Amino acid sequence: MSTGSVSETQLVVITGMSGAGKTVAIQSFEDLGFFCVDNLPPTLLPKFLELMKESGSKMNKVALVMDLRGREFFDHLFRALDDLAETSWITPNILFLDADDSALVRRYKETRRTHPLAPSGLPLEGIKAERSLLEELKGRAQVIYNTSELKPRELREKILTEFSVDKKPVFTVNIMSFGFKHGIPIDADLVFDVRFLPNPHYIDHMRPKTGLEEEVSSYVLKWTETQKFLEKVTDLLSFMLPHYKREGKAQLIIAIGCTGGQHRSVALAEYIGHYFEDGYVTHITHRDIAKRKEKQQ
Repeated sequence: MSTGSVSETQLVVITGMSGAGKTVAIQSFEDLGFFCVDNLPPTLLPKFLELMKESGSKMNKVALVMDLRGREFFDHLFRALDDLAETSWITPNILFLDADDSALVRRYKETRRTHPLAPSGLPLEGIKAERSLLEELKGRAQVIYNTSELKPRELREKILTEFSVDKKPVFTVNIMSFGFKHGIPIDADLVFDVRFLPNPHYIDHMRPKTGLEEEVSSYVLKWTETQKFLEKVTDLLSFMLPHYKREGKAQLIIAIGCTGGQHRSVALAEYIGHYFEDGYVTHITHRDIAKRKEKQQ
C-alpha cells in the first residue's frame, strides 16, 4: 500500500463485517484530517470522485464507509473500483475490517442489536451470509485488520499508524504464534504447522513455562529437525518477502502453530521475527500465550 505524499489524493474505502469496528475506523480517519462520509451508496461513487477532482486540494484525503446497508449496489462498487484503478490522480485503498464469528456474535449480544442480514433470526446466520457476500471484496482489499482481539483504542492506533501521511510506505511482516486447539488465525497469509517438533509440554518442569523463556526456547531449537525446518522456512521467506513487497502488500501475516500456542510456536515465532528484523519492519505477537493462564483463573 502506498499512502503517498500530501500532494496526492488519498481515498480509503472502509468496509467489512458488520460489528468489526467501522465506526471506530471512520472516527480514526476523522482524527487524521480525512473528509469522511458514512454509508455512501456505491452508485454515487463516480459522482463523488468528480467532486473530489474538482475541489482540488480541498478534498485530498477522503475516507468512505461502504457496507451491507448498501448491499444491492455492490455490483456498482466493483465497477467503480475497476475504474478507480485506472486513474492516476488518486491513491485508492480498501480497508477491510474482519473478526472471528465468535467475536461478532458476542458483540451483537452485548449491544442487543440485530444483524442486518438476520433481522428476525440468529446473529450467526446473518454473519455467515455476510461473510459469503463480502468474500470477493475482501480479496481486493489492500489492508485487512482482524479486530477479534483488538480493543477500540488498539484499532485506532493501527489506523493512525498505517494511514498517517507523515510516514513513508512501510511493508510490515507480522509473525504470530498460535495454538491449533484454539483455531487457525483467519487473517493469516501463510501458516506453518510445527506440531511435528519435540514438545516441551511433556517435560513436567517446562509445562507451565512458555517459549519466551530461555530454557524452553533452547529445548525447542536444539533439535536437528528444528534447525532443518528453520533453514528451509527462512530460505523460503527470504525468497517470498521481496515479491510480496513488490506486489504492493502493506503487511504479511505469518502464523506459526503448535498444539496449544505456548511452547514451540512461541519460540519459533520469536526466532523467525528476529531473523528478518534487520531487513523488514517486523512485529511478533503470541495470540494464545495467555489462554492457559486465563483458563486457570
